[in-house]
Amino acid sequence: EKMHMSEICITYGQTEASPATTMSKTTDTLEQRVNTVGGPIFGVECKIVDPETNQEVPDDVDGEFVARGYNIMKGYYKMPEATAAAIDPEGWLHTGDLARRRSSDGYFKITGRIKDMIIRGGENIYPKEIEDFLYTYPKVKDVQVIGVPDEDYGEEIMACIVLQDGETATEKEIKDFCLARMAKHKCPKYVDFVEGFPMNAAGKILKYKMREQAVEKLKLHKADSIVTA
Repeated sequence: EKMHMSEICITYGQTEASPATTMSKTTDTLEQRVNTVGGPIFGVECKIVDPETNQEVPDDVDGEFVARGYNIMKGYYKMPEATAAAIDPEGWLHTGDLARRRSSDGYFKITGRIKDMIIRGGENIYPKEIEDFLYTYPKVKDVQVIGVPDEDYGEEIMACIVLQDGETATEKEIKDFCLARMAKHKCPKYVDFVEGFPMNAAGKILKYKMREQAVEKLKLHKADSIVTA
């Protein structure tokens, strides 16, 4: 209201979808417009599927957001293999984004990226869920959660934290905060206090670079050399 933008809505999509697939409405509640990306736009089908089986998952369960409709690209120019990887035989565009459809209103909520997902001992763990939780700790200014190699579990969780100006914290303090409020398997094994995160020219955080730095810092070279399925 202060910005005279009380009817602002959110839309979600990507270039391959020309570019929108969902959108909220001016009549939606503020909660719906802030916490979701709305519902499918006219003429577009959207659903959430298991990234491994490609089967649709129930509401309120995370999976890959896929879309199909008149707006989906025909393909990448002279890149048939990349096109086949992005669009399945039934015409569904696989976005690579993790999301869930809410049972309460049928709206979609983006929860992360598949390639950022951590697989710890067979459990799928979504970094964004842990990041969102750690942001509730008053001393935390910014945080990124990554998976680092582990000899026993395949991957372990590492939280890289930028503290608020003038604040100090310990690794135990952060771990205790997590253990008191989160499932144990989602709590970070490692906590690293940093001044910032590596980024590319466009300002995108490079999690793969953070992982490389963590392997060096924690001396996880042996675990990193293990080939997993």
